[in-house]
Amino acid sequence: MRFWLLLLFAGSAFGHEMTPAYPKLVPSYIPGILKTDMEMFNRRADVEFYEIGVFDKEWNTVPFVTAYKILRLKYLGHVKFEVFIKAEDARSAYYICSKSKLRSEVSNTPMVSSRICSKVKD
Repeated sequence: MRFWLLLLFAGSAFGHEMTPAYPKLVPSYIPGILKTDMEMFNRRADVEFYEIGVFDKEWNTVPFVTAYKILRLKYLGHVKFEVFIKAEDARSAYYICSKSKLRSEVSNTPMVSSRICSKVKD
């Protein structure tokens, strides 16, 4: 039992992080558009690409714009990015998420995809 708990906690240290946990949408320099600043850190040596998404409470996609919807983030790398959402769409935006994009190469080791979400502050 101790082995499984140790494995569970050790495995959680090898994911990716996205901050802030509760981003606030603020007016951008473009009228009618709100934005937030996000940052990611990659602790996974087996993953280099992450997809950004914005979702409502029911996990439906919400239209948004960022410089890259798929970010390349090398192992132990940091990246800062902005997320832009129309003011009318911002009312339904509930989560900003990043999801690891796994390579399609055949491997003997199991691959685990991870999704990290930040809840948009009201």
